[in-house]
Amino acid sequence: MSTPESNNAVTNTEYPRYINREQSLLEFNRRVLAQAKNPDIPLLERLKYLCISSSNMDEFFEVRLASLYEVVNQPGALTRPDDMAPQDAIEMLSKTAHEIVAMQYSTLNHILIPELQKENIRFLRRTHWNDTQKAWIKNYFIEALHPVLSAVGLDPSHPFPRVLNKSLNFIVSLEGEDAFGRSNGLAIVPVPRSLPRIIKLPPEATDGENDFVFLSSILHAHVSLMFPGMTVTGCYQFRVTRNTNLFIDEEEVDDIMSALRGELSSRDYGGSIRLEVADNCPPHMVDYLLDRFNLTEQALYQVHGPVNLHRLSTVPDMAKRPDLQFEPFSARTLSKKSPKKAFKLFTRQKKNDSLFSLVNKKDLLLHHPYESFTPVIDFLKEAATNPDVLAIRMTLYRTGEDSEIIKALMKAAQNGKEVTAVVELRARFDEDNNIIQATRLQDAGVHVVYGVVGYKTHAKMILVVCRENDRIKYYTHMGTGNYHHITTRFYSDFGLLTANQAIGRDASKVFQQLTSLGETKDLEVLLQSPFTLQSGMLERIAREANNAKAGKPARIIAKMNGLEEKEIIDALYEASQAGVKIDLIVRGICSLRPGVAGLSENITVTSIIGRFLEHHRVYYFENSDGKPELFCSSADWMRRNLLARVETCFPILDQEVFQQVYTEGLAAYLQDNTGAWKLQSDGSYQLATPVGRPAYSAQAYLIDKYSQ
Repeated sequence: MSTPESNNAVTNTEYPRYINREQSLLEFNRRVLAQAKNPDIPLLERLKYLCISSSNMDEFFEVRLASLYEVVNQPGALTRPDDMAPQDAIEMLSKTAHEIVAMQYSTLNHILIPELQKENIRFLRRTHWNDTQKAWIKNYFIEALHPVLSAVGLDPSHPFPRVLNKSLNFIVSLEGEDAFGRSNGLAIVPVPRSLPRIIKLPPEATDGENDFVFLSSILHAHVSLMFPGMTVTGCYQFRVTRNTNLFIDEEEVDDIMSALRGELSSRDYGGSIRLEVADNCPPHMVDYLLDRFNLTEQALYQVHGPVNLHRLSTVPDMAKRPDLQFEPFSARTLSKKSPKKAFKLFTRQKKNDSLFSLVNKKDLLLHHPYESFTPVIDFLKEAATNPDVLAIRMTLYRTGEDSEIIKALMKAAQNGKEVTAVVELRARFDEDNNIIQATRLQDAGVHVVYGVVGYKTHAKMILVVCRENDRIKYYTHMGTGNYHHITTRFYSDFGLLTANQAIGRDASKVFQQLTSLGETKDLEVLLQSPFTLQSGMLERIAREANNAKAGKPARIIAKMNGLEEKEIIDALYEASQAGVKIDLIVRGICSLRPGVAGLSENITVTSIIGRFLEHHRVYYFENSDGKPELFCSSADWMRRNLLARVETCFPILDQEVFQQVYTEGLAAYLQDNTGAWKLQSDGSYQLATPVGRPAYSAQAYLIDKYSQ
């Protein structure tokens, strides 16, 4: 990848020094949505990208925009790192959000639905139902929907109902008298989340193999059956998005789990942030809903289609058209590692084969999702039964339901091992599951702690303590991603299994800190936030700048999910001005502005959007003394990761693993010219094109490499 030429750079007075964090997040979602329009991607996968963009927008409103509303009336409140007044930021973001939502529905209605219809995947409108379809749909409403639905006629004894966050509802206008001789005019029909939003018609109801109807269409057609004796004059879907941020005063509660459990019950009824309404809803009814939710027109999104596009994510599985999806990909197992490795990996088919023996010989790098997550589970299972194992320590930020990880820890405790799990109860939207898993672990005899008050424990670590030949020995797994068996199938992450004792000793100190809350001093090789990770990165960035000033080789390559921390950005600007070539691969938020003359003309920023969600955090520093440094981490260069969480950053010390991480985690992505988006100085992104050279995709390269 070439560095932008200085004559193409804008001046440092044209734009603010930093890009607004939330604006950058919306630009990321614009890139995701662009995948839905990309004809080179299989059609049903494009529909999935549309659904992902819808889900992303939901989270933007209920978390990020909600956070701005929380501080809008606080004197002196400013956004980070760009120092905007919250109200100004809200107005700017609302404008962009409206653009993206409009683009979502345009993509659905004018691109995806017509192209799906060409493939005989049809969404049938009410006006196009034939007699057979009408009969089946009416019967479906009577038997499957009507018994579950509860209409609420509005009057003094039936006030406007509490509306759940992101739930589907209908506002219905009525004429005539009800059973008690009154004319109330309006009703609300909440739709339970248990009901499917998309219904596939069976063969007896249609001649098409993949004919679908929206639940909203069925309800529109038969809502009058819910109001006998009255006339329905209008029926319009709506959905409200609420603030889902949880507030717990951790300094004032005695038991975080109990406090969090109580707070979760109110999440569905937080303050209103956005109202989505069908675009044919009359203005007076729209105004009525805005008033009920205490919202202004800025928060109104009138849409032509279902108010929750994410519900379309069920269609690819129901359609059963593998020819319109990505080719199946199976993660490579440990036994299929390349024979060209410097040491031989055995197939571990014999009872006495041990993953610990393998790691004793050499560090083992796992690259998910291209390689299976199973060795991590096997590592814990072996530890649970290995007579040499004395203790197991593990951090758990996100785990799936019915997790093999949880089962292995429970088994280890039942086998008499000393097992400690640091469970982060406040992992957003996984709080409920984490409470359940923490309770299971406690019941099995695992020592469970909930991290540190005020600091989320986001580090990804497993430490196994053994006694071998009367000596204590550490085996460690450190990763860039969560211990979640589902996300490892589509998140790109590195995991390192190592018997390096310096790493093990440092991990032991971090675990001791998390349980005892004592100081962690003199870590040998790990960097840890909120203590040494930010300063360690700043020192290395400054070293590259000093080397460049001295005429020595200097280079920084960094891959992460987000870059927003002001001191890091300023240090990168200074390094750029000193002549350091800096290539940043930032999937999502990036507040650094590249390509600005006199500020950042030596910096490029690339975002890779592809089949898998890019999740590695990898940091490379040239270090001109001939010993380049390479780190992997659980932490992005975000303020929250560096200053408000417990994170770890671990060096890659094995030279073969070093080369693998550099090649697969950095170099391959710098060559990408099909899924790479280049951040421009104005904050927009442009898709790279393979002009003058062959098309190259980093993810395709890795799939091919690990499939051979």
